[in-house]
Amino acid sequence: METPRTATPVAPMASRADFHRAIAEAFERAADVGCREIWLCDVDYADWPLGERAVVQSLTRWACAHRRLTLLASRFDEVPRRHARWVAWRRHWGHVVDCLALPQVEPSQVPCFWFAPGLQAVRLVDPRRYRGFVDTTPAELLRMQDRVRELARWGIPDFPVTTLGL
Repeated sequence: METPRTATPVAPMASRADFHRAIAEAFERAADVGCREIWLCDVDYADWPLGERAVVQSLTRWACAHRRLTLLASRFDEVPRRHARWVAWRRHWGHVVDCLALPQVEPSQVPCFWFAPGLQAVRLVDPRRYRGFVDTTPAELLRMQDRVRELARWGIPDFPVTTLGL
């Protein structure tokens, strides 16, 4: 059995490829370790690698009934357009996924991050230039946990697994 990957305490990101690699590796690490919850936050997830085969495979290894994946966003309209593989995965695993819209948070104030409490944070501090970092330091993880809880208080359920119609 493969041992979980260990991350350096702080690793910078400076390109779109770095961001995509960091997100894919974060999902893989979460699956290896088996963390209880994962939080994602972005304006619309338009440029995330959610639909990549490796990400969906890692999510499948990670998903269990007692785990929770929560997505926070201004809007979810780009997700079905750009991440069909993830949307298909979610149909099967919808019971572990929550999608919360943040209508009271100005889109320019919505941060961009991947976060697993006690495990790792991937943050873009400049989404236009893909500048950010991967961090595993306990102090940063505690700050992220506070930020996540604060944002989640503003969230309202959105992006249902299925749409009922007449």
